Amino acid sequence: MNHQCPKCKSTLIEARHIGRKVGGATGAVAGAAVGAASAAGGAELGASLGLIAGPAGALVGGIAGALLGGLLGGSSGCIAGAKVGDVVDGHVINNYECHDCHHQFHIPVTDQSIQ
Repeated sequence: MNHQCPKCKSTLIEARHIGRKVGGATGAVAGAAVGAASAAGGAELGASLGLIAGPAGALVGGIAGALLGGLLGGSSGCIAGAKVGDVVDGHVINNYECHDCHHQFHIPVTDQSIQ
């Protein structure tokens, strides 16, 4: 389905995905913070598993456990935030912009086929 700019009738329009970008960034920061807060548990688990290889293994295991906790928290937060941002893009903000006249407008969710 071809959509047109409501102002100049151009078909050169593009989705801006502002909600997805902001939601993803916010979710990543929040998820990383939660992951870092729970990194102590990951570090403890990694250290106990690393004890099999001795003291150096406990150190490396602790660091690896803490890093994995932060990375997993950040990535899952980013995904969740991006999904929420998609909903905001589709229902709340003017998510489309015309390349010819730079008019920003909204296309109802049922009509969205532009990616």
